[in-house]
Amino acid sequence: MNTKVQTFWNDFCTTLQKDGIQYKDAFQFGVSADWLANLVVEGKKTATTSGFVFYELEKEAIPKVGEYYIVLNGQEDPVAVIQVQDVEVVPMNKVTEEFALAEGEGDYRYWWDAHEEFFTELLKELNLEFSPDMLVVCERFRKVYSR
Repeated sequence: MNTKVQTFWNDFCTTLQKDGIQYKDAFQFGVSADWLANLVVEGKKTATTSGFVFYELEKEAIPKVGEYYIVLNGQEDPVAVIQVQDVEVVPMNKVTEEFALAEGEGDYRYWWDAHEEFFTELLKELNLEFSPDMLVVCERFRKVYSR
């Protein structure tokens, strides 16, 4: 485990007097990790969308309300702790504009195009095709700690 991540987590637990809790994972958002991590730190990014099929293929549970995650920047340095507030699995073409805007990256068209491109590339590597009605995991979170 990255010692910077553990130190960051320990600082969070000490500062907010959180004893006996664990974080689920430490990760980078998308292909622009620095930009997206900064949006989280600034409070502009409060949601994220991921492909449900990837959880299925990796036999991994989708995020659960209440779980903590550590957001990493492009250098894999921890920059924020987030806590999951809501999780919903819906077809991508049913994701609301309001949710897309909560991702903090731009308007709905930008959100759609960026996710379609991202999912298309990942799916192609698995010999799968993108579909506008593919299931996605829509996750809302709140930043609970940053430096």
